[in-house]
Amino acid sequence: MAESNVSRERSQDKLLPEPQKILIFSGKRKSGKDFITDQLFQRLGENQSVIIKLSGPIKSHWSKLKNLDADQLFSDGEYKEKYRLEMAKWGEEVRNKDHGYFCRAAITMYDAHKKSIWIISDARRKTDIRWFKENYENKCRTIRISTSEDTRKKRGWIFTKGIDDSETECDLDDFHDWDLEIENDNDTDVEKVLENIVHL
Repeated sequence: MAESNVSRERSQDKLLPEPQKILIFSGKRKSGKDFITDQLFQRLGENQSVIIKLSGPIKSHWSKLKNLDADQLFSDGEYKEKYRLEMAKWGEEVRNKDHGYFCRAAITMYDAHKKSIWIISDARRKTDIRWFKENYENKCRTIRISTSEDTRKKRGWIFTKGIDDSETECDLDDFHDWDLEIENDNDTDVEKVLENIVHL
């Protein structure tokens, strides 16, 4: 039954408009990837672009299941960190059964088919990148945001066992097929970074 639902979803997706470009961002916690993708979205404009958070469907489901504050789960604060491990474990269970589940769910959640440029702000696994490349071929561009540990600590990052050493944070550490790699420390020229991304 589940397999037939997945097949039906994929068939329906083929009938919807496809994006012109998909920009897939990856980076560790406190790397500043949300800041950069937010700035990029502002530059491109909401008429043609959309930010797609693959964690969106996970947080939405978790907030309903546990009767939590959805807005705080989507923010970058202590509230989200308190539930991160539980959410990650549940997400892994779902993803192990269907690695594209959250990719499809996030596209639907953010109504992305109405926009020509998709900004995937939080790819965490090789399977995330694989799914988009399998389904949208040459439209994908991959961008890795890297930041020194010192800078991440200044932004509030604290190593957390079970999170920072897990697949959600480490699966793309040995992925090297990036179209663009960005060093995002405190002295980074954000305007130059945005120009390089747009040139992709």
